[in-house]
Amino acid sequence: MNVLIIVAKEIHQAIRNRWVLAATLLLAGLALSLTFLGSAPTGNVGVRALDVVIVSLSSLTIFLVPLIALLISHDAIVGEMERGTMLLLLSYPVARWQVLLGKFLGHLAVLGFATCLGYGAAVGALAATGSDIDSDSLLAFAAMVGSSVLFGAAFVAIGYLVSALVRDRGTAAGICIGLWLLLVLIYDMALLGVLALDQGRSISATVLNALLLSNPTDAYRLINLTGFANVSTFAGMAGLAQSTSLTVPVLLTALLCWTLLPLGLAALAFSRREL
Repeated sequence: MNVLIIVAKEIHQAIRNRWVLAATLLLAGLALSLTFLGSAPTGNVGVRALDVVIVSLSSLTIFLVPLIALLISHDAIVGEMERGTMLLLLSYPVARWQVLLGKFLGHLAVLGFATCLGYGAAVGALAATGSDIDSDSLLAFAAMVGSSVLFGAAFVAIGYLVSALVRDRGTAAGICIGLWLLLVLIYDMALLGVLALDQGRSISATVLNALLLSNPTDAYRLINLTGFANVSTFAGMAGLAQSTSLTVPVLLTALLCWTLLPLGLAALAFSRREL
């Protein structure tokens, strides 16, 4: 019951601060833009419009959803401590783990609502224009939205871990931006460089799989751009889908671990922190 009260508090606060509105409008606006701009030539090349949208939104999610997740979570703990509201909250009969879990679920609900509604607008726009939407593409789209929420949950958890460890909001924000750059941009560029230099001499398939699972961004990318044949072919990643032994359940488990492990460490750090 205490957890649900805190969830409701976080959702109400996000609505009051217009986080819900801003995130939903941003995702919906970009999704609609990609839908109308990206699906225009599909009639000439024989590609289904929704498959184009899935590839476009997956690429958008990789950059945007982690950033939104880190922005709403980086000061979840340290921010309330600086404002003194955490001390007031803990004066009630509520455990610290309940506070952290309730805040996490509240922020995840905000991110999930914005993602589902924003990306759902893309399917609605395609349906309104009379585009053909088959069951395979619709299933791939539903999987993309669901995995996008789980992908965002991993970065919300990472933001909570940072917020539980640092002493001021400025430091938390700086570290989160650095982590976003590392996990979204720098890691893959460095990995591609190493693979190009190695040319298959030292890095085996097992090592490559481990390197891919070591980054939630790569796990998410593989789920959506190689997990469905119709999408992976259009995305130009059919070769990668055949060369990797990572299945969708394994990749989803990796994203779940990227959520639970940082959240568990954040709960441990928060439990030992002095107010």
